[in-house]
Amino acid sequence: MPQIRPISDLRNNFTEISRIVHEGKEPVFLTKNGYGDMVVMSIEQYEAFRTAKHIDSALLEAQQQADSDPTRLEFDKVSVSLRERLTEKMGQTNA
Repeated sequence: MPQIRPISDLRNNFTEISRIVHEGKEPVFLTKNGYGDMVVMSIEQYEAFRTAKHIDSALLEAQQQADSDPTRLEFDKVSVSLRERLTEKMGQTNA
């Protein structure tokens, strides 16, 4: 259940809000004059949010590219090609 607190709690109960976002691993929504104003979250939550957003963006871009290009490749051929390239690259770094 989301935590919704008045923005004054950020000043008056900072330690409690910090504990909530870290222990509960959920953001706290702050209101000002009864309306949503901001969200407080831990750095870990923020990084997870950014990662998920980046993945969603990359998937959307890949889907758009796939929709605009009718070319389809067979998994086995792509897998063999990638394996060969990786083996070649590994051979170059060991030399």
